Amino acid sequence: MASTELDFGRTVERSLVHRDAVSEVFLTDVRPLGLKRVLAAAQLPLSHAYYNDHTHTPARHDPLLLLEAARQAAIHGSHTHLGVRSDTAMIVDNFRLELTDSAALLIGDRPGELVIDSRFEGRPTRTGVWRRGSVTQDFHLGGEHVGTHTMYAAFLTHHSHEALRHAQRGTPAPSSADCAATPDSQQVEPGSVGRVHPLNVLLSQPVRAEGSVSAQVTPRFGNRSLFDHAYDHLPAMLLTEAAHQLALLTLAKRPGTTRLVGIDASFQRYAELDEPLTATATLVDAQMVDVAFSQGGSPVAQIATTLHAAEETR
Repeated sequence: MASTELDFGRTVERSLVHRDAVSEVFLTDVRPLGLKRVLAAAQLPLSHAYYNDHTHTPARHDPLLLLEAARQAAIHGSHTHLGVRSDTAMIVDNFRLELTDSAALLIGDRPGELVIDSRFEGRPTRTGVWRRGSVTQDFHLGGEHVGTHTMYAAFLTHHSHEALRHAQRGTPAPSSADCAATPDSQQVEPGSVGRVHPLNVLLSQPVRAEGSVSAQVTPRFGNRSLFDHAYDHLPAMLLTEAAHQLALLTLAKRPGTTRLVGIDASFQRYAELDEPLTATATLVDAQMVDVAFSQGGSPVAQIATTLHAAEETR
């Protein structure tokens, strides 16, 4: 796909992608192509404390980095092109990511220039308010089509979101800004989940049983890539990486040679900050691991990951 009209020179306004730190903004340009279609550009960094903290050899762009760029493109497009109000949050119901060209994701000597073609579905109410919608996004990197992402989401104003959370809990939800940033003493070894830095490890207290592996989800709240701003829950992107890490732990292969090529995720309720969150992985086959998240015996999310060994992703 041609990207000559897109600008990769500077990032977009951070508030339009719901980020506090400019360093966590990857989107550089968004151009409308139709009534419900936008083309976006994103620069993929060569060095990032979270997205490049992997043991993969040779190094590839993190699929979750593409997912984050897609999220930013969807949010920016919804505000600037669809007319979604600026005080509106996008709450993910479910999404699917499929990567088709692993070789094109290899990191070179220059930042990656990702082009995201986004097509939105849905319509506002008679008063112009968006309640629900979906977006399908195709990724192009180095002129090659590298994958597709589809996401379904709800739109809530900040006031409606706070009211919903209070009604669900019966009390105001805590803030991640007030949570302790200390690591769990039984955190898994970074290398076992394909990481180098302990700050980026999300799991602790792993337990292996017949046919499954479970662990507690225990993120470090001082990790500013995961918690760029204050949350009243554990965000979907964090749960997705936790599922990826638990899948690697379950497969028990060399994490540095295993590639994430597919994600199929659905979210049933918010993952609360003040309750233990358990992730349980079940091996579906040699390539797919299904991860279920639960709190207090209630389901929170279901995330299926597909991983290929290096020889399968040439």
